[in-house]
Amino acid sequence: MAMMQRRILAFLSFLLIITTIRAQNYPQNYFRNPLNIPMQLVANFGELRTNHWHMGLDIRTQQKENLPVHAAAEGYIAKVKIEPGGFGRAIYINHPNGYTTLYAHLNDFWPALEQYVKAEQYKLESWQVELEIPENLFPVNKGSFIAYSGNTGGSQGPHVHFEIRDTKTEECLNPLLFGLPIADAVPPTISRLAMYDRNRGIYQQSPQFVPIRKAATLYKLTAASNLIKLGSGKISFAIGATDRLSNSTNPNGIYKARILMDSILQSEFILDRVSYDETRYLNAHIDYQYKFNGGVYLQNLTPLPGGKSSIYNTPDNKGILHFTDNEIHKIQIEVRDAKSNLSVLEFLAQYEPKIQTSQAYQSNQFLPENVNVFESEAFEVFTSEFSVYDTVNVVHTVSEVAAANVISPLNIFCSAAIPTHDSVTIRIKPTVEIAEEDKDRVIIKSVAGTKTVVEKAQWQQDWVAAKFRQFGSFQAFIDTEPPTINAPPSDLTRATRIVFSPKDNFKTIKKFRVELDGQWLRFTNDKGLSHIYRFDEKFPKGEHELKVTIEDEAGNVTIKSWNVRR
Repeated sequence: MAMMQRRILAFLSFLLIITTIRAQNYPQNYFRNPLNIPMQLVANFGELRTNHWHMGLDIRTQQKENLPVHAAAEGYIAKVKIEPGGFGRAIYINHPNGYTTLYAHLNDFWPALEQYVKAEQYKLESWQVELEIPENLFPVNKGSFIAYSGNTGGSQGPHVHFEIRDTKTEECLNPLLFGLPIADAVPPTISRLAMYDRNRGIYQQSPQFVPIRKAATLYKLTAASNLIKLGSGKISFAIGATDRLSNSTNPNGIYKARILMDSILQSEFILDRVSYDETRYLNAHIDYQYKFNGGVYLQNLTPLPGGKSSIYNTPDNKGILHFTDNEIHKIQIEVRDAKSNLSVLEFLAQYEPKIQTSQAYQSNQFLPENVNVFESEAFEVFTSEFSVYDTVNVVHTVSEVAAANVISPLNIFCSAAIPTHDSVTIRIKPTVEIAEEDKDRVIIKSVAGTKTVVEKAQWQQDWVAAKFRQFGSFQAFIDTEPPTINAPPSDLTRATRIVFSPKDNFKTIKKFRVELDGQWLRFTNDKGLSHIYRFDEKFPKGEHELKVTIEDEAGNVTIKSWNVRR
């Protein structure tokens, strides 16, 4: 008994050290609301998204665009980024206390900054830019006007995406820890409990759901006994859980969850800080396969072997619950939001080996933390040790799918429902003779669910190869068809803009360039749709030559010129 008490005390001391390391005293009320309207959220930090955690706050703009956006604290504008997707138009401000704030999906910047950015775009001859700005060029005070709100980039509706980062490490920090004016007195909701046999990989099984209900201040199992009978001695759990703010029905992400057995912590995750280098590990945090196949988000309380995210703390046994006797054990799952509102799910668990079911062993598998290789007569796959999160059963099928200029069968490898973290190299041996002049026009097309990726192939002796960040189908083609482009009106005297909508047979426009009388002309490409130029001083009245150059992924180039009048 004394030995057990010493172990428990040592364990509790370890937990105190871990908690102290993670905890940080963030400055309270240093940052202000970047808008002049009440701060209401569409999404919070750590909300679950496709291939990433949400890394900041999405602030409502009352379904409007062009609201003034203000600096959250004094500092200087350190960077501006403009891209078709992602943040769209974004501003980064460095602050003297070691933090950086980011404001994204903006429309126009404040006039002096807008003029500076435009000049840099013309200097670089690129609309898409990431500009590092000298420290003394654009200083700001707390509340300085910096831009207008918008809906640019990956935004699906008007709002401002707001982040707080550690300037030195570039880690994104949870803004709700900084005392922003957001009320939250509502505890998280636990809606689902799922169980996994960790003698197998998570992708080798389906989640086993255990019905739960809310009973007074606690969540319990629907079963009157509040007891789960286990057929495995190695178990992990996942939960479906959301949070919401006061006076809001919008479901947001939770901040923290932990699982204890007999009052001893087994595993926990905390969404207080995440870097963009690790945000793709979201795919290991959730049951990706279940979500891909139409299910809801389930968040693993225990990390997967290949999931290297820093959000987890697992004091022992890598967070897996080990049952070595047939005693009844108390399981407690605690779920918190950033304001420390707490919800608790409590139940009992008992191991009964007699109900264990045997599972067929498959020898052909990809293993986490290993370099994996699959080889067949005309199709090969190579992974790094960071590619898969858990054990994957290898399944490969080949079928003849007729298509224009196809040079290989359709290879379906594993399932698109299995995520990959690092890229996997795909090699295909063409089944037809390819003329020498066509070898530089070979592409490999991959389809995973609704996501299609096309990559130019590299020749490796008689094989073609490309890297993809997904499993699914793979097929090689020769693409010799150049992109097409619509012609502008020759008479532009009454027009306010020019719109080009290039098209490609594989929907891959790699390069797009427009020149007016031999000089680069800035066309925007928000959301990767049409390329738009709005007339300004760069397009004077009179007769001009307008020239467009387009290139697709295979390297096919289209050049068109027109004589136009403005």
